[in-house]
Amino acid sequence: MSKRRNEADDEREPPDAKKNKADNPYDSVKLIHADYAIGWICALPKEQTAAIAMLDRKHPDLPSLANDDNAYTFGSIASHNIVIACLPKGRYGTNSAATIATKMLSSFPSIKFGLLVGIGGGIPSKVRLGDVVVSTPIDQYPGVVQWDLGKAEDGGIFRRIGALNSPPNALLKVLSKLESEHEMQDSKIPIFLDEMKQKYPKLYPKYFWHQSLRDPQDQSGEGMAMRCPDIHHGLIASGNQVIKDAAVRDRLNEDLDGNVLCIEMEAAGLMNDFPCLVVRGICDYADSGKNKDWQEYAAAVAAAYAKEILSVLQISAVEHMESVKGT
Repeated sequence: MSKRRNEADDEREPPDAKKNKADNPYDSVKLIHADYAIGWICALPKEQTAAIAMLDRKHPDLPSLANDDNAYTFGSIASHNIVIACLPKGRYGTNSAATIATKMLSSFPSIKFGLLVGIGGGIPSKVRLGDVVVSTPIDQYPGVVQWDLGKAEDGGIFRRIGALNSPPNALLKVLSKLESEHEMQDSKIPIFLDEMKQKYPKLYPKYFWHQSLRDPQDQSGEGMAMRCPDIHHGLIASGNQVIKDAAVRDRLNEDLDGNVLCIEMEAAGLMNDFPCLVVRGICDYADSGKNKDWQEYAAAVAAAYAKEILSVLQISAVEHMESVKGT
């Protein structure tokens, strides 16, 4: 009976009303701060653009709480409620990331973990431009290492001190599942990018692969054909210094036993106080050829893979996790 009633109501509903519902990207139900369990942090506005574009639904804004001047975007992916924040314009590095995370955790008591999603420099020839690197423990390393934290010793030796926490186990289990699935079928990154293109056509072609993108590691001279990004799991080196020197990059990688896949500037500010997974799209090789050509596309593929992770992560697994404020 209720089904017939709903069908009758639908028939009486004006066609324009149905269309407006379909086109409206916002959820009509307004949630509260305690309803958000995942914090998504970006360093750059272009990374935030890609993150917002990956939301299945956007939620209305919530009022800011005392001592929190972060600017948030609210939404959901699958069944997960997500709050997104970006570092202040022109403010980068581990300290800025830590400040954003601290304020986020003070306002959202139910957050269980974070996602740090954006762009980074890759180590050739392990990774290529447009690939994705995910922070994953390897050997004695926890997934992220702060390469510039330590002290100089006799003989010019720089000894790193301190250790960062590994990503939450629930997320590492999802990575294992996705790695197996990708052995049998492609990642859903292209699907999510296509959905983003349909939903936000203004982002095309800036946030998508296009023929003008060139990879200096491509020796064929013919340019790259569009391909599904490879997903790499391993060590990310994080520090407050921009690296655009191949010799410095390679020495850093050698110092970390050749395990580094990606270099970036924010992750080390989060790992110990905000359990999180770092997802980086590779936009350059941290050398003298560093430029911004690949940044938007790299930000988009990183956000798409983060969405794929959340699409697989069960809501029950998140519910069973302890909130960060409770740890």
